[in-house]
Amino acid sequence: MLKTADINIRDPFVLVHDGKYYMYGTCGAQAFKTTRGRFDVYVGTDLENWDGPFECFAAGDDFWADRDFWAPEVHEWQGRFYMFASFKSKDICRCTAILAADSPMGPFVPHSDDPVTPRDWDCLDGTFHVSREGKPYMVFCHEWVQVVDGEIWAVPLSMDLKRADGEMTLLFRASEAEWCRPVKEEDGKKFYVTDGPYLRRTPDGKLNCLWASFSEGGYTEAVAVSEDSEITVRKRLSSKRTAATACCLPVWTEVCTSPCTAPTTIPMNVPSS
Repeated sequence: MLKTADINIRDPFVLVHDGKYYMYGTCGAQAFKTTRGRFDVYVGTDLENWDGPFECFAAGDDFWADRDFWAPEVHEWQGRFYMFASFKSKDICRCTAILAADSPMGPFVPHSDDPVTPRDWDCLDGTFHVSREGKPYMVFCHEWVQVVDGEIWAVPLSMDLKRADGEMTLLFRASEAEWCRPVKEEDGKKFYVTDGPYLRRTPDGKLNCLWASFSEGGYTEAVAVSEDSEITVRKRLSSKRTAATACCLPVWTEVCTSPCTAPTTIPMNVPSS
């Protein structure tokens, strides 16, 4: 039995299923190693004491990625469990692919036909969302290391979650939140991070997107709110901005978290690249 503080993972994600918590994450010891990786799951009932780790995915020799096994999320959909995770190889950009299993314990196996994000984009942190009409989407980050000003995009998925199924939509860019600060400046460019989107609908119907970047206080968690309470195609966006708050692209209004006078910040060292 392990305590939460004893577990060395990054990018934690918790699935609630049948009265238990299943916690996944980037394995801390291998996060930045050039090696075929794995994902583990921890199981508990109180978010403090955990059994595990139990291996739930291990890349075989025929798996296309060989590094950066990051940020697994597991979601239940149509009776099965789907893992959205980020991978990279020497010759393929970092991207999100989808794995599947019949149990939250795994074993997870490759499911999507290919990486779901564009092959020539550096992407990470794919998450799952289902629209009010029942259409599945993946929301993900287009990385700042490639586009300078990090972006969050949505792509519709096929009902079997095997492939992208429609036009992608840009939700917002990091710098359009007024509190956001560059993670570094180089050659006259300011680089802004987008990390870890996660969508949740509130009891009153609003669609919130949790995400992370850097502010003056350090690494920062914040919330963006969809003005029409849905993921919307770009051509339907209005140009209205909310003067009283920081703002993302017009359909998503940036709001702060507890209290609503400043984003929640976690001081940490700023990476050099």
